Amino acid sequence: MTGGARGEGNGGGLIQLTAKDFKSDQEVRWCPGCGDYAILAAVQGFMPELGLPRERIVFISGIGCAARFPYYMQTYGMHSIHGRAPAIATGLSVSRPDLSVWVVTGDGDALSIGGNHLIHALRRNVNVKILLFNNQIYGLTKGQYSPTSEAGKVTKSTPMGSIDHPFNPVSIALGAEATFVARTIDTDKKHLTAVLRKAALHRGTAFVEIYQNCNIYNDGAFDAVREQRENRILLEHGMPIRFGADGERGVAQRADGTCELVEVAAVGEGALLRHDEHAVEPALAFALSRLAHTPHGPTPIGVFRDVERPVYDEVMQAQLDAATAQRGHGDLAALIGSGDTWQIG
Repeated sequence: MTGGARGEGNGGGLIQLTAKDFKSDQEVRWCPGCGDYAILAAVQGFMPELGLPRERIVFISGIGCAARFPYYMQTYGMHSIHGRAPAIATGLSVSRPDLSVWVVTGDGDALSIGGNHLIHALRRNVNVKILLFNNQIYGLTKGQYSPTSEAGKVTKSTPMGSIDHPFNPVSIALGAEATFVARTIDTDKKHLTAVLRKAALHRGTAFVEIYQNCNIYNDGAFDAVREQRENRILLEHGMPIRFGADGERGVAQRADGTCELVEVAAVGEGALLRHDEHAVEPALAFALSRLAHTPHGPTPIGVFRDVERPVYDEVMQAQLDAATAQRGHGDLAALIGSGDTWQIG
């Protein structure tokens, strides 16, 4: 990133863009009090940091409340089809490497019908940034349970309580060996912006889960973390993992590789786990993600993993360049007419 996004002025000169320049003229139509408003404001405020003109930024969404996001960004965008935003973003990213491509999705859109597309984008390490708004409910269709709803959740579609075991989005991303995985909170603008900044700098797929409150159909789902800061286990690279009002609690690693919550006074700071977001293997990051399957108590927040791996877009282009160098530019008409052909009629 450079110092700030730039656009063309009336006289042809470059002008410094601000958050206002990324606000479209569309009426924002989310329910009053929805966490999406806070995320939108944070993203619009962050966009100038990319140092890119608006025509080189694209937001792609699927279906759901979060999927209205592209309408409200004064950039290019596409409100696409249910669950397929990562696939569409992949095509755009590999064909237009000059663009900054962002996917906005929800827990239902990404993890139900779109689960297959999500994990393959993550494993391929396509150069896209995926923001998953997790409110643990289907909001657009009026309150059915979602793939992240907790067991026992009573909704219109589960009147006796959900019997499904919920997904942990961060665990899924790490299991797919995503090269950048993070979690943040809708109302914590400072933390959210810091995570967006790191995601934007990452080469490859960046996956960010954002706890987002749905005050109509699942109000207060994340209050244990949103409202009670002592439950936020802030992950800071190279630092012992401590949390609590006075840092009195921490995270240690058991002999079997799993993580546990401990009292620092009882074990000493030397026994605490030091966070390493650049660890090559995702095992430790995965163990951290299992500390809180649902955010009803102490929950890790921050960057779980940030590693380098060949970027799909660049590897594919290298193959195309190599093929062109070996064979020259192909003749499409000759290719279509080669081999076994049939004439109909």
